[in-house]
Amino acid sequence: MGRRLRFRGEFTNKVDTKGRVSIPAPFRRVLEAGDPDWTEGLNPNFVIVYGDHRRKYLECYTVQEMEDVEDRISRMKRGSQKRRVLERLFSTQSVTTSVDETGRIVLSAKLRDKIGLSKEAQFASNVDTFQIWEPATYEDELASTEEYLDEMDDDFDPLMLLDEDEEDEDL
Repeated sequence: MGRRLRFRGEFTNKVDTKGRVSIPAPFRRVLEAGDPDWTEGLNPNFVIVYGDHRRKYLECYTVQEMEDVEDRISRMKRGSQKRRVLERLFSTQSVTTSVDETGRIVLSAKLRDKIGLSKEAQFASNVDTFQIWEPATYEDELASTEEYLDEMDDDFDPLMLLDEDEEDEDL
């Protein structure tokens, strides 16, 4: 299997009155690579998970990444509470969309209202996914990350966090 591209960076883009917003160009390359049906000249598809009322952002998955999540869900015991919750959060409370020829997507009024989006959208990478935030909400979230880091020693190396929470190789 080839190298999987990752999302990196943060960008702020304007949202027009119809809900159209440009996907950052580096993110579009990852969406293309993560859509098994994409070829040059086509528009890549991806999945926006909007989740329940507690979620303050839209989480965007490549087709491949979402299929990986769905494969894990489908291996769970049918009818179990955990599976039902995951089905609801990832399958029911999501929408498949595509990037248009100009590199934009249309966010429905429902999605914009859910996260309070109006004139600008904050895009933030999350390695395998990217998120779309209302910029002020995103700034608040960054502040909570800074508070966490402020509690660390001066010689704290963020890479130490990897050692604490390594994911099991068998997952």
